[in-house]
Amino acid sequence: MAKRLAEVTKDLCAACGCCVKVCPRNAITIHEGKYALVDVGKCIGCSLCAKECPASIITIKKLEVVA
Repeated sequence: MAKRLAEVTKDLCAACGCCVKVCPRNAITIHEGKYALVDVGKCIGCSLCAKECPASIITIKKLEVVA
């Protein structure tokens, strides 16, 4: 089973907040006004943030979960 998780390329992030507004789990915050930060405990990998990002710097990673 794989878990999906959003990942931000921090050095390219403009901290615009578009991803924060669309996240249904409130899993993304803007860290120190510099970049988006994903709370891995809240993220469900829905990809809404990646679709909304104007810079296309958010990707959805599949992580293998060992049961």
